[in-house]
Amino acid sequence: MTDLATLDAYGVLTEPATLKIERLLPGPIDRVWAYLTQSELRRQWLAAGHMEMTVGAPLELVWRNDELSDPPGQRPAGFPEEQRMQSRITELDPPRKLAISWGNTGGVSFALEPQGDRVLLTVTHRRLPDRATMLNIGAGWHAHLDILAARMSGQEPGSFWESWARLKGDYERRIPA
Repeated sequence: MTDLATLDAYGVLTEPATLKIERLLPGPIDRVWAYLTQSELRRQWLAAGHMEMTVGAPLELVWRNDELSDPPGQRPAGFPEEQRMQSRITELDPPRKLAISWGNTGGVSFALEPQGDRVLLTVTHRRLPDRATMLNIGAGWHAHLDILAARMSGQEPGSFWESWARLKGDYERRIPA
C-alpha cells in the first residue's frame, strides 16, 4: 500500500529509461478503469480511440490536446492540432492492469489499486529513447493526469498547454542530463 502522505505528483525515473507517475483518484476502481478504456471518457483527458478489450487488439489513439481545457493555452511550435498513434494492447487484467505499445518506446502500463474510497493509478512508461523524449513524456503524462484528476473530481481543468510548458521546465530540472 502506498503512503498517501508522500505521494508526489511528479514522475520519477525508476530505471534509466523508465518513468513512473502516480495519481490518487476518486473511486471506485471501475470508474477509473472506464476513464482508461472508454474512448469518450479517455478523450476528455488523454486521447480518443476505440479499445477492443483483447490482448493483441490494435488501437489507434487520437490526441486533440486543444480540446482538453478551455482555454487550451498556446500550443507549442511543432505540435500538430491532431496527433495519431497506432498501438496494441499488450496486457489486460480488468480492472487492475492495462498495458499498450507506445510508438518507438517500450510501452505504457496502467495499474490500478484501490485505496479506501480512492484508487491509486500508476502509469509506467518504459524504454524512453533519450532525455528529450523523457522531458516531453514526463510533462505530457503529468499534464494529462492532472486533467484526469480534475475531471474525475468534478473540477474544470487548468490550461493543458500552459501546464505542459511549465511542467517541461520542471522536468528539465528533475531529470538528470
